[in-house]
Order: sequence, then structure tokens, then C-alpha cells
Amino acid sequence: MAQRKGKTGNPNGRPKGTPNKITSDLKEWINELLNNNRMQFETDIKSLEPHQRVMMLEKLLSYTVPKMQSVEAKIEKKQEVIEVTFDL
Repeated sequence: MAQRKGKTGNPNGRPKGTPNKITSDLKEWINELLNNNRMQFETDIKSLEPHQRVMMLEKLLSYTVPKMQSVEAKIEKKQEVIEVTFDL
């Protein structure tokens, strides 16, 4: 039976930290696909033109190396006035 709008069969929702099953299944499938076809994949990459190979490797790196985020830092330096007097 369909739920009324705004109502759910699980009022608490998915518990925090529980991974999305479809996402984890898809990641596992892709991982197995790549692992089972590693030799063919390497052969295919080697057959690419150099610029295409670089583009492919760059795309693959985004899945293994975290992307850098730009960081902005503000540093304010207050000027100190030092008064020095000499007795001559």
C-alpha cells in the first residue's frame, strides 16, 4: 500500500553512517571489472596517443587522489611603533 505524502515506513530514516547499498554494489562491480581486466586495460592505455593517455590517467587519478581545495588565509600584521631616543 502506498504511503501518504510526508509519511514513511521508517520514520527514523537510514541510520547515520550506513552506506547506500546501490552505491556500494556499483563500486564493488566496477572494482571487480577493473581487476579482472587489468591486463587488457593496461594494453588499451598503452595503445593510446600520448595526449590521450595523459588525459585518461588524469581522469583515473581523480578516483584515487583527493582533489586539492583552494585555501585562503588572511594574516593581519599590526604595525608596532618603537620610539628610540639617543642622548648625545
